Amino acid sequence: MNISRSLSATFKAKDTLEGAGVHLKRGFSNIEASRFDPFLLFDDFSSNIPEHYRAGFPWHPHRGMETVTYILDGAVRHKDSLGNEGVIESGAIQWMTAGSGIIHEEMPESANGIRGFQLWVNLPKRNKMTPPRYQDLKGATVPVVDLGSHARVRVISGEISGIAGPLKSIAGNPLYADITLLPNGIVSVPVPSGDTVFAYVVEGALGVDEIEPTYFAPGTILLFERQGDVVSLRAPVMGARFLLISGAPLNEPIAWHGPIVMNTDEELRTAFRELNEGSFLRRDTFQ
Repeated sequence: MNISRSLSATFKAKDTLEGAGVHLKRGFSNIEASRFDPFLLFDDFSSNIPEHYRAGFPWHPHRGMETVTYILDGAVRHKDSLGNEGVIESGAIQWMTAGSGIIHEEMPESANGIRGFQLWVNLPKRNKMTPPRYQDLKGATVPVVDLGSHARVRVISGEISGIAGPLKSIAGNPLYADITLLPNGIVSVPVPSGDTVFAYVVEGALGVDEIEPTYFAPGTILLFERQGDVVSLRAPVMGARFLLISGAPLNEPIAWHGPIVMNTDEELRTAFRELNEGSFLRRDTFQ
């Protein structure tokens, strides 16, 4: 018998300045990270005002974690110290595993607005110093599956209804899905018991499937209890579009400062010392 998860808490994304002056909405970060383990941070950098995002995120380091960038509309140019360079365009995803250390930049290029999101995923201790890796997927490579007659899902990573996302060899095999519900639509998605699961409302309104649901507006994160193996969600007459993300908690200590996430303060101090001394990168390919 499937057990539907209850709603644990909701978080309204807050206006934040990041990078070289990018206006974005932050769903959660270090203050709430223990509740979202293994996820560290979620940002929505959507805007119709070019001045709010053009400054971008110039060269900066990462170690011990992963960044997942998903573009609905617009474009972001990426460069990194491994020599990767490309443009993430509408519908595309970049999953960057920082591992032992990478330096990169992300610069929005859209002239008429942008819609996009970035998720930070913690790496387990055993993978903190793995070689950095970059996966850039075009929107056309992402499979789409219909769940009943009211829900359409883009499966980015993980698996839904036997359809696996194209991102491979991701630590913890998290689920990342972009789900659209038709008006008054209902969807139930199986999730592993004990996983951290949250949804982010992109369009319309979204609520938990219950007799008298409360609906939440775009910019809201719905965090679910960890008991249960199904997440059941519904939309009102306006329909809904949302991101559904699930992953197994690491239950490991976090030492986090800026773009570097390790397990101990000593590891953190080592990372910043190496950054200052010029020995941060394990491969001398930074241009």
